[in-house]
Amino acid sequence: MAPGAFRVRSAYTQVEKRMPATAETSPASPSGHERRESVFSFPDPVNEVSARLVAGGVVLMSALTIALDVPWLTLVIAYGFLARVASGPTLSPLGQLVTRVIVPRLPLASRPVPGPPKRFAQVIGATLSVAAAILAVALGLTTAAYVLLGMLIAAATLESVFGLCLGCRMFALLMRLGAIPPEVCERCADITRGLPGSA
Repeated sequence: MAPGAFRVRSAYTQVEKRMPATAETSPASPSGHERRESVFSFPDPVNEVSARLVAGGVVLMSALTIALDVPWLTLVIAYGFLARVASGPTLSPLGQLVTRVIVPRLPLASRPVPGPPKRFAQVIGATLSVAAAILAVALGLTTAAYVLLGMLIAAATLESVFGLCLGCRMFALLMRLGAIPPEVCERCADITRGLPGSA
C-alpha cells in the first residue's frame, strides 16, 4: 500500500472513532409509538390482590360521595375507571397507590389472573361511573347518579371482599356464547379455572 493511502486511511479511522454514535450505531431505543403502546396497555396477567384493593378503593370513594353528598367526586371516580381501562394502573392514581405503595408492603403472594376479563370489568365500571358523573355534574340529577354509584359499590364490594368479579363472569359468559373471540384471551379458554370465586 502506498504511504499516502495509508495516511488517508489512518486519518479516516481516527475521525470515525471521534464521531458521535448515530441511530445506526447506537443501541436501539424505544420509539415514541412503542412508548405510547407501553403506557396505553393493560397488564396481563393481573395481580388479583391489587385488583381487589382497587375495588376496595372504589367502594370507599363511592360511599364517601354519597354519604357526604359531594357530586363532583363522581368525576374523580369516572376518571379512575377510564384511566384503568386505557392503561391499567399506569395513569390511575388509585392504581399507582395500590400497586406501588400498598401491595409491596403486604405479606401476600401475588395471585396472577388473566387481564382481559379484568379490563372488561373496568369498562363496565367506566360506563356506570361516567353516566353517574354526567347525571350528577352536568344535569344535577344526583339521586339518579347515586343509584348508579350504589350499583358500583355492590359490584366492587363483591370483588374486594369475596373475590367475585361480576364483570369477569360476564366476560366468561360472552366467551362461551362466542361473542368474544378466543384470541382476545387465550388463557381464558377455560376461564373458570383462571378466575377467583368461580365454581
